[in-house]
Amino acid sequence: MRSMRSLRAVLTATVTAVAAMGLATLSGGTAQAATPLPAHVFAPYFEAWTGESPAALAAQSGAKHLTMAFIQTAAKGSCTVYWNGDSGLPIAASSFGSDIKTIQSRGGDVIPSFGGYTADTTGTEIADSCTDVNQIAAAYEKVITTYDISRLDMDIEVDSLDNTAGIDRRNKAIKIVQDWAAASGRKVEISYTLPTTTHGLAPSGLAVLQNAVANGARVDVANLMTFDYYDNAAHNMANDTQTAAQGLYNQLAQLYPGKTAAQLWGMIGVTEMVGVDDFGPAETFTLANATQVYNWAVSKGINTLSFWALQRDNGGCPGGAAADNCSGIQQNTWDFTHIFAPFTSGTTTPTNDFSVTATPASGSVVAGSSAGSTVKTAVTAGQAQTVNLTVSGAPAGVTASLSPTSVTAGGSSTLTVATTAATVSGTYTLSVTGSGTSGSHTATYTLTVTGGTGHQCTAAPWAGSTIYTGGQQVSHKGHNWKAKWWTTGEEPGTTGQWGVWQDLGAC
Repeated sequence: MRSMRSLRAVLTATVTAVAAMGLATLSGGTAQAATPLPAHVFAPYFEAWTGESPAALAAQSGAKHLTMAFIQTAAKGSCTVYWNGDSGLPIAASSFGSDIKTIQSRGGDVIPSFGGYTADTTGTEIADSCTDVNQIAAAYEKVITTYDISRLDMDIEVDSLDNTAGIDRRNKAIKIVQDWAAASGRKVEISYTLPTTTHGLAPSGLAVLQNAVANGARVDVANLMTFDYYDNAAHNMANDTQTAAQGLYNQLAQLYPGKTAAQLWGMIGVTEMVGVDDFGPAETFTLANATQVYNWAVSKGINTLSFWALQRDNGGCPGGAAADNCSGIQQNTWDFTHIFAPFTSGTTTPTNDFSVTATPASGSVVAGSSAGSTVKTAVTAGQAQTVNLTVSGAPAGVTASLSPTSVTAGGSSTLTVATTAATVSGTYTLSVTGSGTSGSHTATYTLTVTGGTGHQCTAAPWAGSTIYTGGQQVSHKGHNWKAKWWTTGEEPGTTGQWGVWQDLGAC
């Protein structure tokens, strides 16, 4: 995201210096461990170069948590970081210290963010600028202890995505910080904010996470910038958020195979750009989009919901282009914040739910052979539940079985379909149904049988809703049946020899 330097940055030093007066104490090198962030947090970006008070805007908007952008070095090659790369804004109580302490006293917190567009294109992102891993780690630790916070964000984009040495240094430094935090009894989380395609991370972004895994650095949140696609395509920004996050979920599942579905969704963050983004009106995130994304984020249980940026959450420039201080669309001040803010409180609890899929979803066999498929379940909302699996629809000469027949959502079962030589050639649809406390979901498996010696039934298939009278014939499960009297809803083969249906034999 863009860190736009302007004359307003000069005001920031004055505002924060005055705010620091009267600040009795703030965390130093041995601060007590900070309060961890909620499991689900809304933390919009605050543009720290504007000269405004983050505590004041947090109170006005109702955003309890803020992501503060950005921290970087003043010049390429330096190992000393400042807010916005401004030497007048060091990492010290005099810079935003009073504001951060006020936000924390109200039950919120801030997430300092390193990098950003400007730093990442000028070589002033700390890991690009500094070649000493220990000094990079020391810079991270200083921010943590100075402001007594529990999460650092790494905004890595543009040129920083191609700096493999910087990527490796950053993750090595993160590992040092995490070891230090563990030894100190602190909880410190790391989020990576990365650009995305509409279907997940591009290879360069994925490489950042792969390097973290290789270095043993824990990534707590992978935060997607779901805007600025620049692909000249038509966009529904809410739908694109969901497909991008699903793509990331699939990538994380490969990186962290031991994690459950709920844990993987709990690693995902989404950052929108409210209103018109840098590409232009074709990529406009609307209030309706915000409501859709909020409901989706709650249902999936993602970790972080955010947007760029708090100062843009107003309708001061309707019909305009992307700007630092307005959204470019018709809206009231703080409309987007008010939609997203309940995400932190957790007052909206998603109903537990799951999905069922069969992979592959079809198979073809010669009569007498077997086929198989993996039945996968996944948590789509809330918590995992027990899912009981059944299969139906197998015709005569086909046996379908599941192993196991009960899984915890997120688990898998094997569907085995065995045929006999007498199976009638044809295509059949089998239904695999998963039943849990929240309801049932069904996946289909299409089986094609060739080379069978059986004969296709010619009578009309039995239908449970049809009324039959004496003498009428139907086919059902490879047999012909004749009704002895008027009937409806009674399945052939279930009424016994004295029942309504007479078995005329296999067809």
